[in-house]
Amino acid sequence: MTAPDAEPAPASPVGPEPSESAGPAEPGPGGRAPAERELSVRERAVLALERRSWAGPGAKERAIREELGISPVRYFQLLNALIEDERALREDPVTVNRLRRLRAARRERR
Repeated sequence: MTAPDAEPAPASPVGPEPSESAGPAEPGPGGRAPAERELSVRERAVLALERRSWAGPGAKERAIREELGISPVRYFQLLNALIEDERALREDPVTVNRLRRLRAARRERR
């Protein structure tokens, strides 16, 4: 039997141990951490389309509508988001870095 005035055992710390603090990245869009989620099929298709070269004006826009089933405006919105996405950089570093360089050059010209 224990004495009624005995102190309770110390409680375990509530927070993570200092060695555990370097955990996963902050959640991204959709509430999941970027490392948890792979690129979607559509995101991969956008990168694949961007890797290709185009014969003339209108060919790329036509391919966007036919192959992806989205408008060119929506395509470029998705593409601009992918340029910032580290998962896209890991998936296709050549294309993403090329797009980042082009964007930086356009910004410098302004």
